[in-house]
Amino acid sequence: MTAPLRFHDPGWSRDHFIDVILVRCPKCSGIAHVVPASPRRDTTRPSPHARRNLICHACGLSRRTTDSTLRFHWGSATDPYFQAPLWLRAKTRHGPLWAYNREHLELIRQFVASSLRERDAWYEQGRKMTLIARLPVWVKRAKNRAEVLRAIERLQRLPTGPTLL
Repeated sequence: MTAPLRFHDPGWSRDHFIDVILVRCPKCSGIAHVVPASPRRDTTRPSPHARRNLICHACGLSRRTTDSTLRFHWGSATDPYFQAPLWLRAKTRHGPLWAYNREHLELIRQFVASSLRERDAWYEQGRKMTLIARLPVWVKRAKNRAEVLRAIERLQRLPTGPTLL
């Protein structure tokens, strides 16, 4: 008997994955990137409230946020800065599956593929709303594992364009 695949919830929120967001370009429907307006000068993550640019290398579109307001909609597959549709999204019979970028998609894949899912002891004492905790129930169910993993494989095959950071 093989050991079960283990997954330990790292406790990350959605802010952990918004450094680079892959979106559908509003002009040409190709892949575009939402990135911090100021380039990184160190290894720390930029603030989620930092101004962002939407850049499409295919058509040359470039937009900058006018304010630092984030508009998260948990059920919506759009980025929180420009409200552009996310690039990494797939339909399943249970609902839409989406990710901000490859790193986010890989975390979801690791969670879904695991048969032993663990979380920290502090989980019950208040900090319950990690990104993994907020996944829809149908994604978390073992009976949907094969279907969700197939959708993730489809998303992994999508081109993501050049890395901008």
